[in-house]
Amino acid sequence: MAEKPIIICTRGSALALAQSNLIAALCRAAFPKLRFELKIIKTTGDKLQKASMAKTDPSLPKGLFTKELEVALVKGHADLAVHSLKDLPTDLPPGLILAATPKREDVRDVLIYRDAAYLENLKLKTQNSKLEGRTPGQSELRGFKPHLKLKDFPKGVTIATSSTRRKQSLLAVRPDLKIVEIRGNVSTRMQKVAGRGEIDATVLALAGMKRLNFDLNRDGTIKGDAVPDGLLATVLGLDEMLPCVGQGAIGIEIRADDERIAKIVERLNHADTFHAVTAERAFLRGMGGGCQSPVGAHAEISGGKISLQAISFRDETVKRGEGKKPIAEAAELGEQIAAELK
Repeated sequence: MAEKPIIICTRGSALALAQSNLIAALCRAAFPKLRFELKIIKTTGDKLQKASMAKTDPSLPKGLFTKELEVALVKGHADLAVHSLKDLPTDLPPGLILAATPKREDVRDVLIYRDAAYLENLKLKTQNSKLEGRTPGQSELRGFKPHLKLKDFPKGVTIATSSTRRKQSLLAVRPDLKIVEIRGNVSTRMQKVAGRGEIDATVLALAGMKRLNFDLNRDGTIKGDAVPDGLLATVLGLDEMLPCVGQGAIGIEIRADDERIAKIVERLNHADTFHAVTAERAFLRGMGGGCQSPVGAHAEISGGKISLQAISFRDETVKRGEGKKPIAEAAELGEQIAAELK
C-alpha cells in the first residue's frame, strides 16, 4: 500500500501558489522518497475582494487569509499550511504553531509609476498614425523620470495603497500626497497604474514581485511576463518605509503535536529569519495589532545579536523605537520596543 501523501495547503492567489510551489520543491529535494501534494483552499480574504483593507474594520474577522487553512490543519485535511507571514496572526489557534520560516526575501517596498519618456513616445506615434484620437485616456496619463525618489515627485501626486502602514509612511515623508485605495494582485495593480489617469503610482512588496518572477532592471524598468508597458520602479529605502511585520518571509504552520511533519519542515527553516520574525511578531503582539495594524518593524541578526527598529502610526504623533539584544531574547526585544511605543 502506497504511503499517504503529505498535504500542503495554500491559498489560490498567484503569489500564494508561487510560494507553496517553492516550499513543495524544497520538501521534495530534502525528502525525495516522500510524496507532497498541494491543496488549494479559498479563504475569507479571497472572497471579500471589495472589503477595505486600509483600516482595521471591526466587521472583518481575524485571519482573513489564514483561517480556512488552519481549519484544514486542525481537522487533519492538510499537514502544513504555507502563508505569507505578514498575513499570519500573532495569536494562533490552540494546537497550531509556526514551525519554520525559509530564508527571507528582500523586505523593502517598491514604488511603481509611469514612465514619462514612454508616454511621450506613445503620444508621438499616435499623432503620426491613422489611429490618432482613438487611444482614450492616454492624454490624461502623466509620467515621471526613472529612479525618482519619493521626495522628488511633483506636489499632489496620487498614490494608491490599501495599507495603512504604507499610507502613513508616505504621508510622513510627503504630507501633500493624495492616497487612494487599490485592491488586486501584483499584476492587476500594475495594470491599474499603467492605464488609469487618476492613479499616478502604487506601492508593492519587492519580495512578492521577485517570487512572481518580476525583477527590476538597472534603468528602472520592470522585467517579467505580462508587465504592462511603460512602467518604472524605485525601491524605497528602510529610512523611507519600514516593512510590515514578517514582510518577505514565508511561514509554515503545522499541528503542534505532529512530530513527523515538524522534523520535515525543520529542514526548511532558516534560523536567522525565524529569530528576526520572532522579534517582529512579538512587537506586533505587544502593540495589540493584526496584519493591517499601522505599524512597521524590521529585525536583523549580526554578531550574535538581534536588532529591531520599529515605527507606529497609531497616534497622531509618529513614534519610532529601536533596540538590540542577544538572539535568544528575540521575543523579549519585540515586547520591549512595543512597550516603549504604546
